[in-house]
Amino acid sequence: YRRFIQMYADVVLEVDHYLFEEALEAAKAEADCRFDNELDAAALQKLVATYKRIVRKQTGEAFPEEPRVQLWGAIGAVFGSWQTPRAVTYRRLHDIPSAMGTAVNVQAMVFGNMGSDCATGVAFTRNPSTGERSVYGEFLVNAQGEDVVAGIRTPQPLSRAMAESGSFSADESMETLLPDSYAELVSVFDRLEAHYREMQDVEFTIQRARLYVLQTRTGKRTAPAALRIAVDMAAEGLISEDEAILRIDAASLDQLLHPTLDPDAAAEVIARGLPASPGAASGKIVFLADDATRAAQAGEDVILVRVETSPDDIHGMHAARGILTSRGGMTSHAA
Repeated sequence: YRRFIQMYADVVLEVDHYLFEEALEAAKAEADCRFDNELDAAALQKLVATYKRIVRKQTGEAFPEEPRVQLWGAIGAVFGSWQTPRAVTYRRLHDIPSAMGTAVNVQAMVFGNMGSDCATGVAFTRNPSTGERSVYGEFLVNAQGEDVVAGIRTPQPLSRAMAESGSFSADESMETLLPDSYAELVSVFDRLEAHYREMQDVEFTIQRARLYVLQTRTGKRTAPAALRIAVDMAAEGLISEDEAILRIDAASLDQLLHPTLDPDAAAEVIARGLPASPGAASGKIVFLADDATRAAQAGEDVILVRVETSPDDIHGMHAARGILTSRGGMTSHAA
């Protein structure tokens, strides 16, 4: 309920989300805990009351309690989102016609935050960076999907192999912690690829050990990955060779020429992180998306550094040479 108030107030009532984040951070500090799911019921009840006071102060009205009012408010917010500055910017960057409009899905809710046998995650049926046919994705136990894609917490890898290749142990993978759900998810991957004949980007939730697939769509990928996926799918008989050739966007091939670090150059490593995208970048550090845009317009190369990013930062993310966050994983919105 705490999470619902925060997200509804942000998306529907247009209350600045940082007000809720500040209250949440204060509650965690008072309870001496690191993550929101470590707060006990008493702390959450106190935080809910704080959130409702924030809503009343910012909107002049009480937080709506009637489900039908909440539903229609959410539907209206989705339609209204088509003309928000971030949506307009995204359409411009990706050549999406403004006349298309958007749709609204209304579906039953499943909960990944009901206990240790619940989880949520984002996965790709193939590695979107390399194109390798391997399980690629991240998940969080006892969490909701927004925690993964918003980068609020750093998620754990799905497979043992992915864990061991990064900064996690195999014991932290979904394959180890939730083996039955992991095996079912891998089976779902095969069925989705056979049906869509494309690499898929999948969002899922596990509620009380039962797997639910919430969404699937064609996954974004790097140019090297697109080449490999097209070749491999043709070899696997999923698509023809002609279709494989047509799937390669010529304009994306410049990604093959991304700048990289010289492996023989002398360099001091001051930090390590998760490589969410290919290439290397350098520039002056800025902390605000607007500053990144202004600096780029002045001809400066910048690195946008944030605790986490949100869709509101899209203009600054596009302007920056690179993005560095202290939270989030390789399947977050920023990635």
